[in-house]
Amino acid sequence: MLFWGKILGFVFGFMFLKIPGAILGLIVGHFFDKAYSQDFNQLGGFGRFFTDQSGVKQQAVFFHALFSSLGHLAKSDGQVTEREIKIATLLMDDMQLRGDARSEAQQAFREGKSTAFPLTDTLRGLVESCHGRRDILQMFLEILIQAAFADGTLSTPEYKVLEKVAQALSFKRQELDFLISAYEAEIRFRQRGGAYGQQHQQRSQTYSDSQTLDDAYRILGVTASDDEKTIKRAYRKRMSEHHPDKLASKGLPQQAMEIAKGKAQDIQAAYELIKEKRGF
Repeated sequence: MLFWGKILGFVFGFMFLKIPGAILGLIVGHFFDKAYSQDFNQLGGFGRFFTDQSGVKQQAVFFHALFSSLGHLAKSDGQVTEREIKIATLLMDDMQLRGDARSEAQQAFREGKSTAFPLTDTLRGLVESCHGRRDILQMFLEILIQAAFADGTLSTPEYKVLEKVAQALSFKRQELDFLISAYEAEIRFRQRGGAYGQQHQQRSQTYSDSQTLDDAYRILGVTASDDEKTIKRAYRKRMSEHHPDKLASKGLPQQAMEIAKGKAQDIQAAYELIKEKRGF
């Protein structure tokens, strides 16, 4: 419950007009607190599902922007399929959204499907809420990339939407292309040893050691010709971009943290493989 408006109104009112001023300040402060609270609830409704008031607005904006953008992405090729709805549902499961929070995510997804959905304005609000923190915005973009690939392919309309998102978040096209390439490599890399289960075993067996190593380099954003120093620097940069504790401290919602952890594990595994093969 918000109460700082009442406290400040009471104190300043008492300072200037004693008891009458304190009463007036208390009333004004009450309306300020009420309006401030409603501001959170207008952000797709997500504001009331977070207890950390210092980050409540940022996290509410993040979730509303994420699921509405996901709905826009799903609608980009003309029709939202059952599989795309399932993808959004699985993402809600991964983020452990339940009850009213899940209903708000579903509503945001529906908003994003509208042809009149203001994608750029929505993302501008996200950037302002995150104070332009690049690692949080990159994680947002990577979640959308992951969702776009959930059916195994990235269509041209989906890529165009991701381009618009990247531009609104101040990422260059080549940066978007790198994140897409890195994620494709992550998908293949995870298959090493049948990471996706029994149904992927045959495909995993055709994935050679050489291909595995190539994808490890792609995940770090380096090449086999780069020296040890360059590889270590790239590894540290990629880990810094996806370290769960760092992202949490900068405002990434806890519900999105599992995705960040998974990416950090991929980066760590890729680096360990390169170290093993190169002997450093």
